[in-house]
Amino acid sequence: MHTPRVAFLRSVVRLEELPDYPFPEVAFAGRSNVGKSSLLNALVLQRRLARTSATPGQTRSINLYPVNGEWVLVDLPGYGYARVARQQREEFRRLVMGYLLERKQLALACVLVDARRDPTNDDLALLEELELHHRRFAVILTKADTIAPVALQERLDQIRGLVEQCTACMDVLATSARTKLGRTHLWALIRNALDCYRTQQSASA
Repeated sequence: MHTPRVAFLRSVVRLEELPDYPFPEVAFAGRSNVGKSSLLNALVLQRRLARTSATPGQTRSINLYPVNGEWVLVDLPGYGYARVARQQREEFRRLVMGYLLERKQLALACVLVDARRDPTNDDLALLEELELHHRRFAVILTKADTIAPVALQERLDQIRGLVEQCTACMDVLATSARTKLGRTHLWALIRNALDCYRTQQSASA
């Protein structure tokens, strides 16, 4: 697979600041410290494109990264970090949910879940909202290299059981930013979602 051409476009802290362009978007969402920025960097083979930090909650804006001049990767603020003030957590929640449920350019929401842990109530609530609003999504397990293969398969089976009745869920897959596990599968999923989005847009034009 060729290395994609990716650059930073802009950061926004309010939904009204988002650009109105014809490009579809693929968003990464998940709890703080789930490894969102690391996976984004691994996906596009750039170590420092998205900011990573040992301190959770560092992504505090919606960050946009055009890919090959055709679509845009979106890094959303992490949710659920307890050390962030309650008011700030609520602001982040409104920003993330407002984007995921209202953004017309959204082709796919990648909901990242730590493979080592059960999905949290925040994770489950997000999946439920995406399904209720008919927003196409996939569940992406992160840090899959840190647990045994048997435990990873059990986690995959657990998540697949949770979403088996969801019509908006495109896939459940395991990834590792460190080993690049699942990278090819994730790219195929994104391409499929982009094709579905473009077909839908053409049909409604």
